[in-house]
Amino acid sequence: MRAFPRYLPLHPIRALAAACALAILLSGCQSMGTDGLVASTAPTEISGPAASAIAGDMVSRLAEQIGPGKATIALKPDASPFGQALEAALKGWGYAVVTDQKTDSGTKIIPLAYVIVPFDGQVLARLSTDSVELGRAYTVTSSGATPTSALSLMRRG
Repeated sequence: MRAFPRYLPLHPIRALAAACALAILLSGCQSMGTDGLVASTAPTEISGPAASAIAGDMVSRLAEQIGPGKATIALKPDASPFGQALEAALKGWGYAVVTDQKTDSGTKIIPLAYVIVPFDGQVLARLSTDSVELGRAYTVTSSGATPTSALSLMRRG
């Protein structure tokens, strides 16, 4: 008779890392909803200069992926400083931005959602469209924000 190997429980750090990896993978499967957008969220405690720095960096990276000013961006902003900064950054890169307005049928619309999450003294930022998702960590101060990680890029087929 063959004995089955005894499995050791995962170390708590490895279990946490596995849970985080699973959460990241599953967050990429999130549906964009019936109208193409998920609710965008950002904490209101991020300062205006920090929100502008993060939005400017993320929109410049988005423009590298979808081309600058080549489409109309559909955005459901929240009332946070980041929502306002993101809309301004998109317009600064030449994108037309619609929030609740209807557009004519010939206009190419790219739905865009964002999530800003404070985590362990940093802020994690994510922009999502139907074809690409960008993520990056930032260190935030009252006078701005600086990237603390490489850009994470996921393309959807």
